[in-house]
Amino acid sequence: MPDRIEENIIIDFENEAEIPADSEEGYIPDERLIEIASAVCKRALDLHSIESSCKVSLFVVDGDTIREYNNSQRGIDSVTDVLSFPNIPFTTDDKGDAGIFDELNSADYIDPEDGRIILGEIVICYERVISQAREYGHSYEREFAFLTAHSILHLLGYDHIEDSDRIEMEDRQREILEPLGFKR
Repeated sequence: MPDRIEENIIIDFENEAEIPADSEEGYIPDERLIEIASAVCKRALDLHSIESSCKVSLFVVDGDTIREYNNSQRGIDSVTDVLSFPNIPFTTDDKGDAGIFDELNSADYIDPEDGRIILGEIVICYERVISQAREYGHSYEREFAFLTAHSILHLLGYDHIEDSDRIEMEDRQREILEPLGFKR
């Protein structure tokens, strides 16, 4: 699948979930998934005043695959909805602060082929997109957008371990999603 380029973000996209186009429920074409992910990531970068050219790798997978990732990377042998693998060492003190790019060794964080900052990887379980959309009573596109927003915030240094961090992250997710039309 060709990359999707917005002003300051490129999404390297791979769909391994194999949801057939004639599926009765939950099918979103790859082009639309890329469009949603690009808009969500661009909005997150804009909210943080990140004007640098960035790149995110996005993998859409099935439950078995995300379970393997979750087990190998986190030691948790269960299916989850989304995993984030940050490449930039943002901390909770400098969430989304583009000033960190000036402090980095570019060989570790810049793609030598296109000069973009590699923010990290997002892995979304498509089966969970479907089940959680049903559970929460909103569209599949809204659920996919939410998981993308949640994950890009992790790539930018956000976390939700403490209640105050969780509330801040939820507020940021709304700031990303609602202007794009993805409301609960």
